[in-house]
Amino acid sequence: MKKTLLALSIIAITFTSCKTEMDPFLIQNKNIGLLTDSTQVKDLKTIFAKDSIISPIAGDEFTGTLNTIDIYEKGGKHLLSFTPKQALDSTATISSIRIKDPRFKTEKGINYNSTFGEIKSKYTITKIQNSFKSASIFVKESDVFFLIDKKELPGEFRFDMTKNIEEANIPDTAKIKELMLGW
Repeated sequence: MKKTLLALSIIAITFTSCKTEMDPFLIQNKNIGLLTDSTQVKDLKTIFAKDSIISPIAGDEFTGTLNTIDIYEKGGKHLLSFTPKQALDSTATISSIRIKDPRFKTEKGINYNSTFGEIKSKYTITKIQNSFKSASIFVKESDVFFLIDKKELPGEFRFDMTKNIEEANIPDTAKIKELMLGW
């Protein structure tokens, strides 16, 4: 009896000590910390119980805005901004996430303070999209995409949205303007 109890105790200690805690700042394909691609808007209050949630109020549906939900730490630091798939619907899932805090990082260590050179060295770039104020960098290995401010690009690309931007046109030192996750 004593040997059985001892064996069960050792097994219990082993299992509890092997349990790894989820990194709340790790960005993966289908999740970012405790958030997943199936998280509903109503679940944000539970996931971010210790943080401040700024969300649209009823009646905002006619303002023409995207009804973004912002998450701030209690100290005021902006962590994330969410765009739900359906405005003002508590059962809607998240469409996209803007990462505002450099503690959030991809599995390959890229964060808000990284450069284009770091992205290029760790990911396979599949597409670069030219927009009004930025170049959107899409990668093969992740649902994360990166925006580089056009101010970081050579002059010929800054004001022409029709011009194709290639990897060679973006300096390795160009800083990330926005880090986003789209589901």
